[in-house]
Amino acid sequence: MKLSIKKRSTDKKCQSNRLRREGHIPAVLYVRGKESLSISVAQSEFDSILRSLVKGRLSTTIFTLVDEKGQEKKAIVKDIQHHPTSYKILHLDFEELHPDVPVNVKVPIECTGVIECAGIKLGGVLRRVIRFLRVNCLPEDIPNHFDLDVRELSIKQYKRLADLTIPEKVRPLANLDEVAVVIAKR
Repeated sequence: MKLSIKKRSTDKKCQSNRLRREGHIPAVLYVRGKESLSISVAQSEFDSILRSLVKGRLSTTIFTLVDEKGQEKKAIVKDIQHHPTSYKILHLDFEELHPDVPVNVKVPIECTGVIECAGIKLGGVLRRVIRFLRVNCLPEDIPNHFDLDVRELSIKQYKRLADLTIPEKVRPLANLDEVAVVIAKR
């Protein structure tokens, strides 16, 4: 996903507010071993990218940030700050990716086989205890999502994080004995 960026000054809060009024989102690009860069992103461009993404997959999406000079940098979104009532995006944090440096990422866990689940057919409810798994890996090895098949679960049965098929090059940063989903009684 390509995203155009512009450098900005970080002097005063009023400049960030002016950027927002002009249709831009103030942002920071964190670069390992260097000083962070203050940038801005067009609100309309970022909104159109968000609409095209599958819900919950923003944390694993790699962006190509293109500056005014045409230089490209690969980055992921590390944090989004929203307005408390309007939920409009106020600020973005990006982390630059280097091909040889591992990065920590939240990867979404998606449940498959929910319609065919025996426990749900018997009146149970799927309760997702953990929705994301934090992992450490190289940027090229970032998984899009993890699938967890709940088809054979009955009421009061559960699946742990250890039941996920995690690629060899991806290191989970959570205890794999934790319960990820459970079929609970209503």
